[in-house]
Amino acid sequence: MKLPVMNEELAKRIQQSEIDYLTSRISSIGERKGNPEGVEINTFGETIAYYIKTMPWFIFNSVKGLSDADTNRLEDIVQFYAARDRLFQVDLNPVHSGSMLFKRLAELGFYQNGFHSVLYGLPKEDKPYLQTNITIVEVDNEKQFDHYAEIHCLGSGMPLSAKQHFVNNNIGLLNRAGWKIFLGYLNGIPAGVAVMHISSGIASLTLAATHPEYRNQGLQTALINRRLFEAHEAGCELVTAQASFGSTSQNNMERAGMHIAWTRSTFIQSNKM
Repeated sequence: MKLPVMNEELAKRIQQSEIDYLTSRISSIGERKGNPEGVEINTFGETIAYYIKTMPWFIFNSVKGLSDADTNRLEDIVQFYAARDRLFQVDLNPVHSGSMLFKRLAELGFYQNGFHSVLYGLPKEDKPYLQTNITIVEVDNEKQFDHYAEIHCLGSGMPLSAKQHFVNNNIGLLNRAGWKIFLGYLNGIPAGVAVMHISSGIASLTLAATHPEYRNQGLQTALINRRLFEAHEAGCELVTAQASFGSTSQNNMERAGMHIAWTRSTFIQSNKM
């Protein structure tokens, strides 16, 4: 099978795969009893806006799927976040994005604040070779999930005291339809984690982290290859991912055979800084 060339239809599918997994992930947080984190997901035409009251980071307060067709919805989107006193980010892909939309963003005081890589590739038919000191298991119980939460916490640069936050807001993914969580051991020690989401024939590599003490030893390459194989086993046609431009994560995915689909632009409002 050859990697398909990029066209409008494929770009829309890749964009939708990210929306699908982020909606599922954020919905799982909002489904906790009483919605303690204050999750809201709102749609504006074909555009979707995410908000989490207790989590100010852009990944949880972002706008996805915006295109020319929803240019006239921008003021409503701005008001949605203004009413919640929240700085947010617009993630803009080159899918039906043109001068009309760019002009309206400028009129409303938005400016580009960064780039982000979107990648795509093919599933791998062959079970990946593992270094003898690496073992990978699929997380299917709360004991393994506890290791996952600790590594996710430390790998994200947070102190171990924040671990329960990672437990509370990721436990909803355990055994949730479409999701697979993997735990990587280095010499028998839990050291790396990775997550994937499957929807509409596309597997999204959604998250990966390594304990700081065990980086640069091949764990993330092994976890990427395991997920590419799992995508094949699930009958997926494509694999997608996002990464900071030029980052180690992007480099690892390209080495595993994935290619850059496009570089996303991110925007925020200048009068909110």
